[in-house]
Amino acid sequence: MLLLNPSSMDGSENPTGWGQMEVELITVSKSGALISCAAMTFFYVAILYSPTLILRLPPTSSFKTFMIRRFICATVSSLVSLFLCALVLPMRKWEVASIFGVYGIRPDYIWQAVVLPFLLTSLMYAGSMFLKCSMLLYSCKDHWSHGGDLSFRSMKMALQTFISSTISIASNVSAWRNYFVAPLTEELVFRACMIPLLLCGGFKTYTVIFLCPVFFSLAHLNHLLEFYTQCNGSLLRASMAVGFQLGYTVIFGSYASFLFIRTGHLTAPLSIVLDGRGGICSWDGGLHLASISTNFPILV
Repeated sequence: MLLLNPSSMDGSENPTGWGQMEVELITVSKSGALISCAAMTFFYVAILYSPTLILRLPPTSSFKTFMIRRFICATVSSLVSLFLCALVLPMRKWEVASIFGVYGIRPDYIWQAVVLPFLLTSLMYAGSMFLKCSMLLYSCKDHWSHGGDLSFRSMKMALQTFISSTISIASNVSAWRNYFVAPLTEELVFRACMIPLLLCGGFKTYTVIFLCPVFFSLAHLNHLLEFYTQCNGSLLRASMAVGFQLGYTVIFGSYASFLFIRTGHLTAPLSIVLDGRGGICSWDGGLHLASISTNFPILV
């Protein structure tokens, strides 16, 4: 794991490798690490517009086709970034398990990396979760007080509703964007690739925790034109909307970067991103700050 020892979060120790992969101590220059991260950021956004601007493909006829085209572009961008990052990093071993370990893809301690960050993030929504549970309990009591019961028919209807909702989500291209393609590709590029580069470039841990989400927030500048159109040509209002989005992206991204460095697992930031997009954060109906950045991915 390209992971500092948990006791060295002040950056006093340098990374010696993620998992079983060995790397040289700080053999990537700081400027080289920054240029590599900036290039990956530009490439991730630019490739989304390449089908029409570079390949001169005709505009898509439907939203589904448009998103599938962008899925392919984001996947290509992620694979290229992973490959180039592996070339830039000072690796000693080129074993598959070692390379995956660099990017935080490893099986050990995976449940801690998923459950603990998920629960920690969910604490922000504990109040509204409690309110929702109380309202649900009150509705059940009201149902039973009017002669209702928990019959087999009601349970069957609830199960059918759940299955139909699941099928509907699985066939929804927006759901694939929000819950699978966008979080996976964004975390691979802006977390799994950039954090090892910045750490090997000699940046201290807390500097990396801040720098990494800055690159991610700058990638959202492609939404400026869309906000400008939605705000009826008001540049001030569009800039305020984008600025607020970028600010929150830095805060939420710093938290995700901290979890990635602390655990050495890509599943840690992935779990909290999914939590913000469709998990407890959306279910409880309370705070929806996470939706500012996580529900408005770069792939839009």
